[in-house]
Amino acid sequence: MKIMKFGGTSVGKPERMHQVSELITKDNESTIVVLSALSGTTNALVEISNCLAKGDRTAAKNNIDALEKHYRAFVITLVELEHNRAKANAIVAEHFEFLNIILRISFSDALNKDILAQGELLSTKLFCVYLEERGIDHLLLPALEFMSIDANEEPQLNAIKAKLSQILLQHPSKKLFITQGYICKNAKGEVDNLKRGGSDYTASLIAAAINASVCEIWTDIDGMHNNDPRIVNKTVAIEQLSFEEAAELAYFGAKILHPTCIWPAQQQQVPVKLLNTMQPEAKGTVITQEAGSVGVKAVAAKDGITAIKIKSSRMLLAYGFLRKVFEVFEKYKTSIDMITTSEVAVSVTIDNDAHLNDIVNELAPFGTVEVDTNQTIVSIVGNEIAKTEDVLRKLFDAINEIPVRMVSYGGSPHNVSLLLHNNHKVKTLQLLNAGLFGL
Repeated sequence: MKIMKFGGTSVGKPERMHQVSELITKDNESTIVVLSALSGTTNALVEISNCLAKGDRTAAKNNIDALEKHYRAFVITLVELEHNRAKANAIVAEHFEFLNIILRISFSDALNKDILAQGELLSTKLFCVYLEERGIDHLLLPALEFMSIDANEEPQLNAIKAKLSQILLQHPSKKLFITQGYICKNAKGEVDNLKRGGSDYTASLIAAAINASVCEIWTDIDGMHNNDPRIVNKTVAIEQLSFEEAAELAYFGAKILHPTCIWPAQQQQVPVKLLNTMQPEAKGTVITQEAGSVGVKAVAAKDGITAIKIKSSRMLLAYGFLRKVFEVFEKYKTSIDMITTSEVAVSVTIDNDAHLNDIVNELAPFGTVEVDTNQTIVSIVGNEIAKTEDVLRKLFDAINEIPVRMVSYGGSPHNVSLLLHNNHKVKTLQLLNAGLFGL
């Protein structure tokens, strides 16, 4: 059995859904299809939720009506037969009735999660109506019946495996299943989600749970590229990556893949393929245990970084100093991306500044604290690049005109990371594309 996940752009238009139906029925292998919400839907639902949180019910109502109008138009092109349009419109009516009812309910975090779940529920149900019209045998597999997270918001893989296996055993004759990405139940039994990009996570978790033959992630780009194609003109798709390389790229900014997606598939050694819905014949990128080759594979950039430097003459000989520094970040559940140290200072980077003021206040007794915002981490990733001849020379020769704030090298054999101001990001990516790849 294989997993096929389709993102928002892959199902964002009726004709795209039509194309997806062709892709999922190309071969005879049993398949679980994971769908995201239609492109733009989650953003619209977030805005509705934000309006309700602010008490602006008029704006929320206007946004609900606009989104419903979009879905009504979507249905007209999605299906042709009148009774199927009636069925699809009934689905739309049901979910928008819920959104209209919540206008009269006190806003809460639990209600917010219910609002955000509507996109995936709508996309899967509407897709099933289209499959029915085409006479394609399938079964809707509600993610809320098996996908769960614990009190720490971590997926319960063993529970997911047990529940999903039981459901699949009840339908031995079915070969095609449709389910929702992103949404799940939490430890309280409430509707919750796997955060942004969570449909990738859903697909990987399901692949691990059933020990799938492959986990295919279908998007609007032909695999993982060696650089950001939105910024750099000449980029190429990477044919093969190891799980470690892909995880580094995803974490440090490669948008095609959610950072959490790699871990479950890696645990069960399930290959992950990144493929293009609009160009299904393209090779894409395959991610396996084997890297395929040694050397630099790609460059990725992660924005929204804050650098914090703690300078203290007491650091030298100060036993336990770093532990005390890290405990401050642990207290505020703020993860650190990069770290460099010297005899008198330690610099770290974070990508979440929600508790920045509290962190700075608690670090102040340790020494002088300096904060730099609007930073970007640029990561150069490849298999064992730390051992690859001339990589560092080519790297720093390429960017000799760029002021680099921090360098992280040696923590991973597959990654060299640079911290620089966001103003230099575009130029850096372009220079690295020429210096490292000759493009």
